[in-house]
Amino acid sequence: MKELLAKLGIAAAIAVTALSGTAEYASAQGVDVYIGPGYHRPPPPDYYAPPPRYDRRGCDPREAMDVARSYGLHRARVVDVTPRRVIVDGFGRRGPDTMMFANVRGCPLIGR
Repeated sequence: MKELLAKLGIAAAIAVTALSGTAEYASAQGVDVYIGPGYHRPPPPDYYAPPPRYDRRGCDPREAMDVARSYGLHRARVVDVTPRRVIVDGFGRRGPDTMMFANVRGCPLIGR
């Protein structure tokens, strides 16, 4: 009789721990039921509009000057803009200096 009660106690303990673990996951989902107005907001006015197009391709000369200044070029000015590159002149630590940037978005440095 003692063995039967011990087995039933162990089975009950296992069942309680199994049910408590599944109840925790089931309650995490959460179900919300709303009745009446006030919970629906319409989307913003430009929600269904197509995304804006940025037709600006290439390196903007002002952006090239800003990048040159961040590299340490003082009194930077754009000298030439070609389809392939943007040339910026200015003064570095050792005197006059020239920087060339690729004429693509982001103005990557080609050479000094």
